[in-house]
Amino acid sequence: MANKLMILLVSLALVLAAAAATTTHLRFYMHDIVTASPPSYPAATALRAVKGMTPLPNDPTNRFGDTYVIDDSLTEGPEGDSRLVGRAQGYYMFASMTEASLLLSANMVFTAAAGKNYNGSAVAVLARDSILDTVRELPVVGGTGAFRGATGYGLLRTHSFNASSNNAVLQIDMYVQV
Repeated sequence: MANKLMILLVSLALVLAAAAATTTHLRFYMHDIVTASPPSYPAATALRAVKGMTPLPNDPTNRFGDTYVIDDSLTEGPEGDSRLVGRAQGYYMFASMTEASLLLSANMVFTAAAGKNYNGSAVAVLARDSILDTVRELPVVGGTGAFRGATGYGLLRTHSFNASSNNAVLQIDMYVQV
């Protein structure tokens, strides 16, 4: 009898905790600048730290194992001079030998401009990014500050891509539960 009561109380606590969680929707644009292109992008924000050995099929530019360290701008809009709301800091690597697919590990660190007391708060993502897909999902694996203990997901879309420079602007809709 005591075990059944304990299970009931734990179940009730879990249901109440889940009901108390709030979902925050954040939309921002990530500017992944591999090649500087003044005046819009005076400096690169993605640096290739490891050059892979095997070229990807149908893609002479990228190689399996290529690893980029990033400190990408997060902005309100897709334009390079749009209001800065944070930085995406981490890395991505080409992790498939057969397709253009990345392993992305990054912290989305927000500034005061993001509003709602998000200054210094971060959302951590760890994801497989099949970059040729129209929509990709980014699992939220944690957070800090206002997003401590966060779960959720992000939906990633390529807003623009320049094949000659490898520069990309990505739209991210993040749904974060705390």
